[in-house]
Amino acid sequence: MQKKIIIVGGTSGIGRKLAEVYLQQGNKVGVTGRRNELLDEIKQQYPGLASTECFDVTQNENIEKLQSLISKLGGLDLLIISAGCGDPSDELSWSIDKSTVTTNVNGFVEIANWTFNFFAKQGYGHLAAISSIAATRGSHLAPAYSASKAFQSVYFEGLAIKATKLNKPITITCIEPGFVKTKMAKSEKQFWVVPVHKAAKQIIAGLNKKKRKLYISRRWWIIAKLMKWMPYWLYRKIG
Repeated sequence: MQKKIIIVGGTSGIGRKLAEVYLQQGNKVGVTGRRNELLDEIKQQYPGLASTECFDVTQNENIEKLQSLISKLGGLDLLIISAGCGDPSDELSWSIDKSTVTTNVNGFVEIANWTFNFFAKQGYGHLAAISSIAATRGSHLAPAYSASKAFQSVYFEGLAIKATKLNKPITITCIEPGFVKTKMAKSEKQFWVVPVHKAAKQIIAGLNKKKRKLYISRRWWIIAKLMKWMPYWLYRKIG
């Protein structure tokens, strides 16, 4: 059955690959991003299936643009928040921290909040977000990034509980990838790196099963548990 899907931040990385796979499956997909040329590229590759809106989630057009995309698609079944940023901040740069929080917290929560309420009124829907394994603990290399991803993961846990209490078929999925081979993977100490096409395949499989939480790849679940329960005196040596 054809689905109506919006991917916020779908012009590159995991979001782009998810958009491509869903479009190849014959779904109607709305893609957002900051670069018009990349959005036009997607529309040209998938005429009749792809719709786009160009906007930056840190500005003031999020809801207006989402409403426009929903109108173009003729409805909404699944929305995936893939927009995000994060740079190393060895010197604790305020510009990096501010940009990270504005995108990963402010932009994220406005879209997540509005979409959840949209699905609550509609009576059904699926909301997902690309968080990160970095949400598990703090990082001296990118403290704002790990904190912002923790915000996303905890917020989505709250939404999952809220959806249960509404007793409506609203699914909430938090996706926490480890290292995926994209431009966002900037750490010098990478391991278990997953190709972006494999990450997209696993994400879609998990979304189809309506999983509440996904680790990409699945073995990163082990790292998440080890990091969570590691005592601070030990974690500070590697965090």
